Amino acid sequence: MKKQLLVIGNGMVGQHFIEQFLNAVDRDSWNIRVLGEEPHAAYDRVHLSEYFDRGQAEDLLLADPAFYQGNNVQLLLNEQALSIDTGAKKVTTNKGTYDYDQLVLATGSYPFVPPIEGKDQEHCLVYRTLDDMDAIRASAEGKTRGVVVGGGLLGLEAAHALQKLGLEASVVEFASRLMPVQLDAEAGKLLRQKIEGLGVNVYTEKATQLIRTGDEHRLCMEFSDGSKLETDLIVFSAGIRPQDALGREAGLELGERGGILVDNSCRTSDPSIYAIGECAIWNNQHFGLVAPGYQMARTAAAAINGDSSVTFTGADMSTKLKLLGVDVGSIGDAHETIAGAQTYRYLNEIDGIYYKLVVSEDRTKLLGAILVGDNAPYDTLLQYVLNGIDLPEQPEALILPNNAGGSPALGADVLPDEASICSCHNVTKGDIREAMNDGIMNLGDLKASTKASTGCGGCAAMLKSVFENELESRGVSVDRSLCEHFSYTRQELFHLVQIEEIRSFDELLEKHGKGGGCEICKPTAASILASCWNEHVHEEPHVSLQDTNDTFMANMQKNGTYSVVPRIPGGEITPEMLIKIGQVGKKYQLYTKITGGQRIDLFGATLDELPLIWEELIAAGFETGHAYGKSLRTVKSCVGNTWCRYGVQDSVSMAIFLENRYKGLRSPHKIKMAVSGCTRECAEAQSKDIGVIATENGWNLFVCGNGGMRPRHADLFATDLSDEELIVTIDRVLMFYVRTGDRLQRTSVWLENLEGGLNYLKEVVLEDSLGIGAELEAQMQHVVDTYQCEWKTAIEDPNKRKRFRSYVNADEPRRARIELVEERGQLIPARDVTEEVVA
Repeated sequence: MKKQLLVIGNGMVGQHFIEQFLNAVDRDSWNIRVLGEEPHAAYDRVHLSEYFDRGQAEDLLLADPAFYQGNNVQLLLNEQALSIDTGAKKVTTNKGTYDYDQLVLATGSYPFVPPIEGKDQEHCLVYRTLDDMDAIRASAEGKTRGVVVGGGLLGLEAAHALQKLGLEASVVEFASRLMPVQLDAEAGKLLRQKIEGLGVNVYTEKATQLIRTGDEHRLCMEFSDGSKLETDLIVFSAGIRPQDALGREAGLELGERGGILVDNSCRTSDPSIYAIGECAIWNNQHFGLVAPGYQMARTAAAAINGDSSVTFTGADMSTKLKLLGVDVGSIGDAHETIAGAQTYRYLNEIDGIYYKLVVSEDRTKLLGAILVGDNAPYDTLLQYVLNGIDLPEQPEALILPNNAGGSPALGADVLPDEASICSCHNVTKGDIREAMNDGIMNLGDLKASTKASTGCGGCAAMLKSVFENELESRGVSVDRSLCEHFSYTRQELFHLVQIEEIRSFDELLEKHGKGGGCEICKPTAASILASCWNEHVHEEPHVSLQDTNDTFMANMQKNGTYSVVPRIPGGEITPEMLIKIGQVGKKYQLYTKITGGQRIDLFGATLDELPLIWEELIAAGFETGHAYGKSLRTVKSCVGNTWCRYGVQDSVSMAIFLENRYKGLRSPHKIKMAVSGCTRECAEAQSKDIGVIATENGWNLFVCGNGGMRPRHADLFATDLSDEELIVTIDRVLMFYVRTGDRLQRTSVWLENLEGGLNYLKEVVLEDSLGIGAELEAQMQHVVDTYQCEWKTAIEDPNKRKRFRSYVNADEPRRARIELVEERGQLIPARDVTEEVVA
């Protein structure tokens, strides 16, 4: 007779337990029954907010419905366990009674709702399940404002969900900063600035005392400091508590603050009952992430099958997140609680980046880290912590920008076989190598086999690096697919979009991809579609693909305000237009600066002010400067032969012509140009992507240079070109770059990686060796002919203009809540430091 295995809970951890148990040697001697309280089979709670994007619960399911039947697993949904009789080994539900020989509790957790008067009234909701999401959507119908109580990672995800429903979202946090468990004060401050810049109001150090009926909206929140906040709905996301009611009533031993106590085998005080995931407490610790829950699931599955070699002895709680598009990472001992710990900090308020390293007293080991604004170093830093790898002689080099000497990379080849690559599924580098030894040579097959990167997905980049390194070490050519959703390079996707006239990301995904897309392929596709069809970034097929800057057509600054950068072709401006910039800057109290690219930038505009400012500027004859996009920024020029006694050509006229011709071009990276009127090179053309220098006989063209972090001198491409020859040549160079460049690849790197280098590029462009010259010219002409000032279109379209509504749910306007100080006669963000490294 088969033994009875009963699992209560069909969440992510319960589902993982079933998958692990089915792989066990003794699997056939068991009848397996799973009780799920919800009407849905196990789904991905990590990406719950995507439910509003996809609209179907099936898109989040962790397993095909046929999985259960095919593995002889009886899945009972909509069935709630009510009690456990440990003596008789029976579980009673709302529909029947079931015997068990071994019982696994995977009941998860429930949302903590603070004891606030009025919390139980209608439109006070929680954010935990698909049913909760349906309730939030129904409550938001026809309304404008929503508040999330709780500023942790789930609270910020809930705020994102409210924004997707078209609500003005606010976050209320009791602590002094967002994500207080993961971040320190500096990181919390920077994250707040970024989140507020995305239109979410943040209220910290707020204790809600009462929720009552509102005057203008459904509800009003009254705080202990006397302030109030009106809203149409409230979502509580203030933490979780272990769902331990079944264990408590059954007499199982509990933790000091609740939760079912388990040992290293995840066995409870009853030897026939195991507890895993968020309902369990190990060593008085509660683990609220999916990765520790998966480790517990593996442990319990092994223990029930008599394998004592797998144990649970704690878990790494590091997290890598993208909250409302903002990178946030927390690794190990981020709050330097270990005795003797020391820190290195890097703060770049201009670019909105903060890094902190926590190192051992002797500075040889990395203990923890915090990252906000850019998670690029996360995978490397995590490997240092997890594997105890010795730090470089100067640990600060791990977080300094490349122009400060180069951040030492921790290549996949130096990682030991026991290095943990995927903590969710406990996959090591050795496991990956072993799978490849068994013949797996495709990244998708590797994920299916090992389950790596199928949990939270945070290890995707490191997994790809290890996989490609292993392929190369075996002499196999590496597949440079864009990401797991597209088995094509950017260049190949560009050709598919162009040839098949694909107009949307959904169409591209349906025809040539899989899954739902990611932060890699979505903006890449947006760039390709814009390059090919030149449609407005706010049109429906493209708007959901954009990053923050493109979404609001302005660069977000460190204090959550935005820049306004009108185009000034060639740096030439009339007195009337110059006066208008001064008037606008004065009216809206904007910080005003003449840049090195011969433009005037205005800083400090709030989101709701952007369309008002642009309305005035466009009426005065200005256009968007595309400072927010991967596109042409400026064409710098000297005064040429119009004024200069050394000038031999009219550099100003040529610069203006070039800027007006290419101002709508979207490309893999930003593009800068310059035109000098003589070889004295006052416009510094040889440090630009496209540099033009006048000669007695025409124009010399230089290509693929850049300044910035890694300067590169441009290469001389052609000499003594006529005006017409110059334009045709630039058309071909730029469009060939747009078609073949990799994502976020500058022209300098593109040329360095181009097989055949400069000579090959000359053959393609000057000699038309590929026979595509006319095609490249026609494609560029399409971009020129279809140009539109994106801001002009936005302010004239009421639907597009809605995107810039103020999200302030307070008595005073947003500008009144921005901290500014006066310096040199202008208002700038209040700050302690601008950019620093502290050892």
